[in-house]
Amino acid sequence: MISVSGVSLRFGKRALFEDVNIKFTPGNCYGLIGANGAGKSTFLKILSGEIEPTTGEVHVTPGERIAVLKQDHFAYDEYKVLDTVIMGHKRLYDVMKEREAIYAKPDFTDEDGMRAGELEAEFAELNGWEAESEAASLLNGLGIPSELHDRYMKELDGNQKVRVLLAQALFGNPQILLLDEPTNHLDRQSIEWLEDFLLNYEGTVIVVSHDRHFLNTVCTHIADIDYGKIQLYVGNYDFWYESSQLALQLMREQNKKKEEKIKELQAFIQRFSANKSKARQATARKKLLEKITLDDIRPSNRKYPFIQFKPEREAGKQLLLIEGLTKSIDGVKVIDNLTLTVNKGDKIALVGPDSLWKTVLMQLLMGELEPDAGTYQWGVTTTRAYFPKDNSKYFDGVDLNLVDWLRQFSKEQDETFIRGFLGRMLFSGDEALKKASVLSGGEKVRCMLARMMLSGANVLLMDEPTNHLDLESITALNNALIDFEGTLVFTSQDRQFVSTIANRILEITPRGVIDRLMTYDEYLESGEVKALREQAYSA
Repeated sequence: MISVSGVSLRFGKRALFEDVNIKFTPGNCYGLIGANGAGKSTFLKILSGEIEPTTGEVHVTPGERIAVLKQDHFAYDEYKVLDTVIMGHKRLYDVMKEREAIYAKPDFTDEDGMRAGELEAEFAELNGWEAESEAASLLNGLGIPSELHDRYMKELDGNQKVRVLLAQALFGNPQILLLDEPTNHLDRQSIEWLEDFLLNYEGTVIVVSHDRHFLNTVCTHIADIDYGKIQLYVGNYDFWYESSQLALQLMREQNKKKEEKIKELQAFIQRFSANKSKARQATARKKLLEKITLDDIRPSNRKYPFIQFKPEREAGKQLLLIEGLTKSIDGVKVIDNLTLTVNKGDKIALVGPDSLWKTVLMQLLMGELEPDAGTYQWGVTTTRAYFPKDNSKYFDGVDLNLVDWLRQFSKEQDETFIRGFLGRMLFSGDEALKKASVLSGGEKVRCMLARMMLSGANVLLMDEPTNHLDLESITALNNALIDFEGTLVFTSQDRQFVSTIANRILEITPRGVIDRLMTYDEYLESGEVKALREQAYSA
């Protein structure tokens, strides 16, 4: 168990945390959420001992070991991959190395023999004989094949290093796991493996993640950082979000009797539990949810952007026809003879491990790149808005405040009108006078979304729109695109985002195109699609 009592953290006059008291118990997984800059990663560093709080204490049950997902990808460059994983259990690694050094001595003394005996006993006690096989199993589960296990870390690419560091954190069955964005750079199979690992893990897990599907699968509780306080809620992210919205609604309807509110609450919990019946953790979560009372459901103070894409005109039936589209980048064929008809109302998710073709296809369709061969034809009634993955050209070196920046893209030039759209994206008052050139990644994305809302387009092309956004903004964008009545072509690493929006899935593989009218979950579960993908990506 790990807990904090009276913890505050101040930077000058600004308090990031104020008198936080919270307990994290074994067998539970806590999702730590909060707006950008709320202090999620900082709080994990306080728990791990990397940062000292201004006041208060962190308490860890004596004898329990804390493991942390390391963020320095170069710290272990001079170590072998397998050794790096075992270093996750520092004491075991130290024993291993001292034991090896003694046995390597040419002049082995009686004292060495006694010390070797002590080390052998501790080595066995720490499960040292299983260390290499456990480390190898973790690496294989996270997509690091056996042939890389004896390589040096410096020989691995960035994505592979992230996976090794995750294996390091999981190694040796620590009692407390602190994970900051553990799904970054993991493919779908590795994420599912990690989900299963955490579902079977008996210790305490505290995790920060922007991946809502992951949070929904593994979390038993949500710890919400809001205005310097941390409030604990039972359930996963979706339950927290929907219950806080329900609480807000009930608060606004003060005239309702308590019995009516309790009935609504019970109906909500029942509905939520039924919807989650297929989840791997459903049984355990249902038991937790059933214990919730009306007083446990509280509205959040969190502010959500208001995102709504309203087409100015309806598109006709002739939307987009692609014939024989081909494009090479640096001599490599990225898109080869693509023929496709996009229909009105299609919400097409571009999926698959290779992101280059997705970006190139959108750039071709927006006229930013010229095809090597083939044609595409937009319907005459279509109007298009594009969200590029790289938005730097819109902001770098731009000496405009946000009002003037957004005015460039608006037919209506009135400042009140422009500020209305900025306000929807949480830029109110003086925030709207920030310079466009000094925005954070998340702020830039919100500005780009405001620009798209202003366009009134009936076709949206969006390349990784969830990058840099906090959970609140992702949720708001997710709901807006579900409600969008036009046509959408998009890509995202956020599984829940894709699963809840797309009605058509397109994947360009090394051996041809897979195009299916179905949801992403159906696509992943389809035996036919699985067979096609295995064939397409096999060496």
